[in-house]
Amino acid sequence: MLKDLKIVLIGGDARQIEVIKTLYTLEAKLFLIGFDNISLPFDNITRLKLDEMDFSLADVILFPVPGIDINGKIEASYSNNELIISKDFLSSTKEDCLILTGVKTPFISELLSVNKRKMIALFERDDIAILNSIPTAEGALMLAIQHTTRTIHGSKVLVLGFGRIGFTIARIFSSIGANVSVMARKPAHLARIIEMGYTPITAETLLEQVSQYDVCINTIPSLVLNAEVITNMNKNSLIIDLASKPGGTDFEFANKHHIKALWPLGLPGKTAPQTAGEILAHTIIEVLKDADVYAIQK
Repeated sequence: MLKDLKIVLIGGDARQIEVIKTLYTLEAKLFLIGFDNISLPFDNITRLKLDEMDFSLADVILFPVPGIDINGKIEASYSNNELIISKDFLSSTKEDCLILTGVKTPFISELLSVNKRKMIALFERDDIAILNSIPTAEGALMLAIQHTTRTIHGSKVLVLGFGRIGFTIARIFSSIGANVSVMARKPAHLARIIEMGYTPITAETLLEQVSQYDVCINTIPSLVLNAEVITNMNKNSLIIDLASKPGGTDFEFANKHHIKALWPLGLPGKTAPQTAGEILAHTIIEVLKDADVYAIQK
């Protein structure tokens, strides 16, 4: 159990609700910031505004999956108030306070440069990234069905990147009959793409081949679908960009050339928040065990 461990949750979306439920059942002492617009059926949970929290009490501070943006703003789906923190935010925390975030953003790096604290970016772990790829891929499939005029079965689908998310997306789309191609760089990935029955392409051949695809799904967080590539795309193609900020698509150029481009940030939290939240909660528990911030009581 997490009995009496003081955990501060700052902002987030529906996934955080599942995290709160899990931490509550394990008897952690919870402080919630940015959850003033939702009713929670729990006793002994403290809700505060950002400037009301005494952060010197915190054993763990949990930021939402997107982390903190370049202006210090934290997403809070259940609050009408902006959550903005300063760069000396960690100065009042204990030296052994553990910082958890979904992804490590430049602002978080600046926080840690001012005050050294142990920080863990949860989505850098293989376990959560692989499990989270399931609701991500299902969400991408949902969007492809909603925003195209033909069945996914028989469609030509290009997956850009063959990492933890790209692997699952290729498998799910192939399983319902799409003709899947995958762009990758590493020779081992290209070999695995062939072994799994997909068509391999490389960055060097993307430009000449991109016109044949009905759906392009990007997982690479760098500008892959640039103006030159988009110019060569079929005008009826759909782009679904699943990369984290700044994304991998020139969205302005795509819009000007009437190619539909979607950038559904936080897709698992929108399409399967319960499952995504349970995955997140399980990983947090494992992280806390590994970090030895509490004693397991049997």
